[in-house]
Order: sequence, then C-alpha cells, then structure tokens
Amino acid sequence: MAGFRHVVIFRWNENATDERKRDLVERLTALPGAIPEIEDYHVGDDAGVNAGNFDFAVVADFADRDAYAVYRDHPVHRAVIDEYVTPILAERAAVQYEL
Repeated sequence: MAGFRHVVIFRWNENATDERKRDLVERLTALPGAIPEIEDYHVGDDAGVNAGNFDFAVVADFADRDAYAVYRDHPVHRAVIDEYVTPILAERAAVQYEL
C-alpha cells in the first residue's frame, strides 16, 4: 500500500475519567465520516501488556501528505483535539511516515 501514515500516542492526566475517554473515542471514531481524506482509522487503549506504555493510540492512513494535512487542519478534527483531548492530556507523541 502506498500512502502516508500518522501515528499518535497519548498519556492521560488525572482528569481522564472513563466517561471523558468514552466521549473521546466516540468523537474520534466519527472523524472518518466527517473527513473523506481519511482512508483507514484505528483508535484504542493500551492493552496493558508492558509497563510504562502510553495510554491510547490513533493510527490514521491517507493517500499522501496533502490528504494528511487536510485532516490535521480540519475544523472537526481540531474541535475534537480542543474539546476532548486537551483537557485530559498529560503527554503526546506522534510520527508520520510514508507507506
């Protein structure tokens, strides 16, 4: 598969209640319906297999860098970050790479 992948991982802060995390997952999983540039999209909690891991991950695939940039800057995506991620975020790491 040719394309472009975005991977982001999060560590939550003390404000990350189960309800807030459920709301975030609901909003994130709705993004492919709102942003047609998303070709494949997966989100999930860490499985708890290894100590020290981050809490949550998003993996998103796009046709190319330009499609990723549309997603990155899309107002619906930005609203999810501002309203649902930022209030419970302790730490974030991300990487993008060509497929």
